[in-house]
Amino acid sequence: MSTYDVIVLGTGGVGSAAAFHLARRGLRVLGLDRFPGGHDQGSSHGQSRIIRKAYFEHPDYVPLLQRAYTLWRELEAVAGAPLLFESGLIEVGPPDGLVVPGVMRSARAHGLDVTPLSRAEVEARYPGFVIPPDAQAVFEAEAGYLLVEPCVLAHLEGAAEAGADLRDDQDVLSWSQASDGVTVQTTTNQWRASQLVITAGPWASRLLADLNISLTVRRQHLHWYACDTSLYQHDQGCPAFFYETPHGFYYGFPQLDGRGVKVADHSCGTIVENPLGDDRSVEPVDRGRIEHFLSQHLPGVSNRPTDHVVCYYTVSADEHFIVDRHPRHDRVCFAAGLSGHGFKFAGVLGEALADLNCAGTTPLPIDFLRCDRPGLR
Repeated sequence: MSTYDVIVLGTGGVGSAAAFHLARRGLRVLGLDRFPGGHDQGSSHGQSRIIRKAYFEHPDYVPLLQRAYTLWRELEAVAGAPLLFESGLIEVGPPDGLVVPGVMRSARAHGLDVTPLSRAEVEARYPGFVIPPDAQAVFEAEAGYLLVEPCVLAHLEGAAEAGADLRDDQDVLSWSQASDGVTVQTTTNQWRASQLVITAGPWASRLLADLNISLTVRRQHLHWYACDTSLYQHDQGCPAFFYETPHGFYYGFPQLDGRGVKVADHSCGTIVENPLGDDRSVEPVDRGRIEHFLSQHLPGVSNRPTDHVVCYYTVSADEHFIVDRHPRHDRVCFAAGLSGHGFKFAGVLGEALADLNCAGTTPLPIDFLRCDRPGLR
């Protein structure tokens, strides 16, 4: 039956990495996506993504991040271009909040280099940032940012060079498993393979409906604002930033181009049923929150917007990833519900999916991301 060894459904951030790792292991890989590589219809676009090791969400992610750093550097060598920039990351929040205590918990558990900074030290080192009197700040020097579209394209180009067959304009209708393999039906073709990897982002809920896992798609806005100062330029040593405030979680990046500083609200997001029919225009309430945050914490950034894009978080019930083999289909594995913090893991999750596809298991520590954990339904 098999025309291919494995089909990868969805070739965005994690899917492109899965195709890359599978093809470089010598498998006949078919990658299917509705859109061309590096598209802006899901979550893996918008110039940049933060990468960090001292993970406040949970210390169990840290070993995956350590492997992720290695894989991003290896991908840079394959691509012949820089992808990961260790600009450093300043994280700010209340001493009894989620971010700073979580960062320090992960740092202690894994021996990571994270430096607490006083308000005076922040003002001296990074004068563009304001730290509230009741907040704490920490700095992770090895953190920074990834160039998101070049990362996706590097994985896809590497996969193609290793022999992967990558097809876009493939709107997937359904998939099924039989004793001798899997079949994927699109609007234009029927494709067959021995194994299947599902990395469908906002469309994962439909393709994994039989698992009855709660996945919610949320619209998130990314904003750029002009700067009249060099304080926030990446080549002047400005770090990325993440703030926990009474009004939500905000993050952003140094100025990378003429658009200025990129900043976004991580804590909100409007639920959408179908990203393809969604209104991507600016929401005034969201922009108001962003501009209030900037006025309070990055006063050197102007209130002149220069650009805006929308991406989509696919959020699990506990906001942790779901990476596993399908419990009822032994030829299928998947990654879903990355919940707005998954791109930095794309390479290592792609490697884990390649392991699951080839061996049924992986030495990578992903058991805490299983689909049968409590609280997902």
